Amino acid sequence: MKNIKFLAIGVLFGIVLTKSEAISWYRIFEMFKFQSFHMYGIIGSAVSLSMIFMFLFKKGIIKDSLGNIITVKAKKKGFIRTFVGGTIFGLGWALAGACPGPIFVLLGNGIISILVVLLGAVLGAFIYGLLSKKLPN
Repeated sequence: MKNIKFLAIGVLFGIVLTKSEAISWYRIFEMFKFQSFHMYGIIGSAVSLSMIFMFLFKKGIIKDSLGNIITVKAKKKGFIRTFVGGTIFGLGWALAGACPGPIFVLLGNGIISILVVLLGAVLGAFIYGLLSKKLPN
């Protein structure tokens, strides 16, 4: 019962993604062909909001549910790792026609073919778990 707020936020997030057409294969196709600003506007809004929230986290203005300050760890910097990871992510996104974020939103909307993407995501996470100790990260 204590996690009901997270379920409610997830349902609200799913509704927003559906109504904004961010889960639409056609909108994603338009984005990758540079034919529409729609998805770039959504992604830009998300990045802008994330920047604001990260600033508030770092200043200690936003705290977790227990009142503790949220700490943000610095990530390793590197062009090659970012370029390779981003390329793999982008290719998967383009080939699947869907960002991995709304897999469950698409499933909830009745898009059964997204189960293939879900299987790939679970398999990829499993393989990463097996290899993570051997990877240079």
